[in-house]
Order: sequence, then C-alpha cells, then structure tokens
Amino acid sequence: MAVLWGIPYLLIKIAIDELSPMTVVFGRVAIAALVLVPIAAAQGTLTSLRHHLVPVVTLGLIHIVGPFLLITYGEVHISSSLTGLLIAIEPVLIALLMLRREPLTRSGWVGLALGLVGVAVLVGLDVSGDRLGLLGAGMILLATLLYALATVYVQRRASDVPPTALVAGTTTVATIVLAPFAAFALPTGPVSGGSWAALVALGLLCTAVALLAFYRLIGEAGPSKAGLVTYANPVVAVLLGVAILDEPLRVSTVLGFALIVAGCWLSTRRPTVVAPEPVVECTMAAR
Repeated sequence: MAVLWGIPYLLIKIAIDELSPMTVVFGRVAIAALVLVPIAAAQGTLTSLRHHLVPVVTLGLIHIVGPFLLITYGEVHISSSLTGLLIAIEPVLIALLMLRREPLTRSGWVGLALGLVGVAVLVGLDVSGDRLGLLGAGMILLATLLYALATVYVQRRASDVPPTALVAGTTTVATIVLAPFAAFALPTGPVSGGSWAALVALGLLCTAVALLAFYRLIGEAGPSKAGLVTYANPVVAVLLGVAILDEPLRVSTVLGFALIVAGCWLSTRRPTVVAPEPVVECTMAAR
C-alpha cells in the first residue's frame, strides 16, 4: 500500500509536463473504472451498491475527485517529494477526527503538536516566500484532510461493501463528475509516450489496485491503523523525486519528515493495558 501510494507523485509530475492536471485526473479515474466495473460485475458485487448510493457518491467526491484534483494542481507548484511529505500528516488528522471514539493520551497530544510543527518546518523552510509554492502546499494539505475524512467515513458508512464494488462505484462517480470538465482540457499537441505511460500507471496501479488494497485494509485494521501506511509513503516519494527528477534533498526536508513521523507515531499509539495479576485464594487445611 505504501509503495502504491508513494509512486503517484512522481508519475503525476511526469504526466503534467505535457498533459493538463484535469486530463491527468480524469484519465486515471476513467482507466480505473474501465478495469474495475467489469471485474465487479463478474464477481456479482455491483448489486451491493444499490443500498449504498449515498456513501459511494460521497466517497467518489471526498476520496477521489477532491484530493486527486488538489494534489495534481498542487504539484504544478511544488515538488513531488514535498507533496509526499505533507501527505504524511494524515494519521494525525485521522486521530483528530477520531477523538470522540478514541481520545488522545498526553503523549498523543504531544504527537499532534510535533506533527503540526513538522508541517510548519516543511512549508516554512521549503516554500517560504513563494506564493505559488504556498498555494500548492495548501492544496496538498487540504487533500490530506479529505483523505483523512474519507478513511474514517469508509469504516463508518461503507465497511460492509465489497472493496471491488466500492472502488468501481467511486471511480465511476468520479469519472462522470469530471468528464464535462475534461472535455475542455484535452491535449492540443503531441504527447510523448512517457506521459501516456505515466497516466496508465496512475490509473491501474495507483488508483484501481491501490484503492482496492486500501479499502480492504480499512475493513481489516480500522481507519487509524490503515492511515499509518503514510509513514512509508514519503520515503518512496522522496527517493523517487531525488533519484529520477533531481529534486533537492534539504535539511528541512529530513527534519520536517522526522517530526511528522514522530508526531504520527505518538498521536496514534495506544496505551498498553497491563492485565491485573490473578488473585489466588488459598485455604489453609485444618490441622
């Protein structure tokens, strides 16, 4: 899961070099829908969507349309590695959303503060003074909040929907919503094979397969633990960005990531419950 969601930032950066962000987002969700709808139909799981139309439409908007657009447009202004690092704050946001059900301990509040400081370090030192960079970082953080909301929503409203049907439904909703806008954003010039290949990989691996795995993970481990895959996402994103796109690796990048990871670990760590020692009743035998 972490690898599948660590590579899209590189692929997005490659694709938007020659394709518009709207085309990239529409293309990846349309490819995913074209693959998943026949699979769900063959499995006979599409009928389960009849009683879950509201959750499917809601997830299509808050887990796909909104975040995908924000991330893709955000990457026009910031690096792919910084994008992956900012999204790592997701477990902290999930912990905040789960406060009523899972109250934070003292260390959890410390973790929350550390995570936010890590974001401040990344934004303040990496894009300080760059208005477009700040805009891009803001888009990524808003997308991360939508991801956190969707992660919690899946467990509460759609945990009983088969993952294949759920992803087929949400990607279909996203495709329908984006189609009118994508019609006005088609490429007007030649597009290299590398950009098309990046788009296909985004649709197949980073959307279809990744969402299938993530929804199944939420059902088995819960939203808090499922969100922890973002611990490793940034590592993949940074390594690929530095190695392939020659993006800079600054001290602020390492420091911000360390603070965010520490904050995520503390804010999602559950206190260890020590079972009481059994009380053994002894009776003294009569002499």
